[in-house]
Amino acid sequence: MAPNEVPGETAGEIRGEARGETRRRASRYVVPVAVAGVAAATIGLVPALAASGDPDLPEITAQQLIEKIAASETQTLSGTFRVSTDLGLPALDGLASGLGGLGGGEGSSTADPSQKLTELASGTHTLRLAADGPERQRLTLLDGSDEYSLIHNGDDVWAYDSKSNEVFHEKGASEGPKAEEKELPATPKELADEVLKAAGDTTSITVDGTAKVAGRDAYQLVIKPKQAGSTVASVKIAVDAANGTPLKFTLSSVEGGKPVVDAGFTKVDFARPDASVFAFEVPKGAKVTEGAEEARKSEKLPEDFEKEFGKDFEKEFGGFGKGLNVIGEGWTTIAKLDTGAPAPKTDEAPKEIQGLLDSFGDEVTGKFGSGTLFKTKLVNALLTDDGKVYVGAVTKDALVDAANAGK
Repeated sequence: MAPNEVPGETAGEIRGEARGETRRRASRYVVPVAVAGVAAATIGLVPALAASGDPDLPEITAQQLIEKIAASETQTLSGTFRVSTDLGLPALDGLASGLGGLGGGEGSSTADPSQKLTELASGTHTLRLAADGPERQRLTLLDGSDEYSLIHNGDDVWAYDSKSNEVFHEKGASEGPKAEEKELPATPKELADEVLKAAGDTTSITVDGTAKVAGRDAYQLVIKPKQAGSTVASVKIAVDAANGTPLKFTLSSVEGGKPVVDAGFTKVDFARPDASVFAFEVPKGAKVTEGAEEARKSEKLPEDFEKEFGKDFEKEFGGFGKGLNVIGEGWTTIAKLDTGAPAPKTDEAPKEIQGLLDSFGDEVTGKFGSGTLFKTKLVNALLTDDGKVYVGAVTKDALVDAANAGK
């Protein structure tokens, strides 16, 4: 027997087991990072804005207002709107560094929309928007003297970051996979009936007065959970009284304070924008990255990550959602997953994300034992020390109750 050889085991088997243990430790940090991502992804760019004044409009029921939205034929518009988000997350620059560059490969373009638009998950931003049907849209994010523009024109998507003078281009924007065709309600009334039926006993949908948004008269549609335990206090949508277009969107948390999302038009015009608005010419000297090339980069984990956790990380943890169980219904739905990996400890985490764990992770105990709660104002997750994960837009107490009930 060779020196240091272990009976019954080959050196390869020992190294394989060591790599497996390292990857199991790595899996502990997937969930807290994913919670931040899920919370941010919950934010949609729903056009809207703060109201001033209460116009005197004819009374309308919630069903009639939903019908008005469904019947809206708005295809063209342009305007300016502001988006404010407060998820209770760490500062976005700290979050980005905590993720260790997992959002893209080394040398990724600063104009890549998948990276640039994550800025909207934090703080207040001013944007210009233009649309001419489903084939042409333009969004420009203003940042002082710098601008970031995202343009969809027919078969092309262009993105330009003036600060870095970089361009992102993707061809075949109209050739994405076709959605499965489903039988839809034939009339706005039937659609409204379906929406109200789906709301059932878990949701309250009402019209709560009127508002003035970007100089236009609007009704306020308010959606609230009837169930206790949700992190959502209300969703309020200001709807244009003349054409049924949503103008304002506000998502409030039970924690109070600033809304999780407060976004809306400060100025809006429903005339067709000039075709030149959607034209794009690559600026002189700009670096151009093609979308297909960028996708290949993003498929690869950073080199340092592979050194730490092994090249098979994606293969082993790509099926992270297998064995998912759903607890409850409506606003208090909780997803339960058994990862087989204990909850992360900050001092064991890779140094790149220790700050992230400290920022929004708390130790909790209950009948289930102990674990770590990762919290935002919208989505929370509980990781127990025995490897169970409970995630939902629910309060800490709701997650702890679900974990206790699982024992």
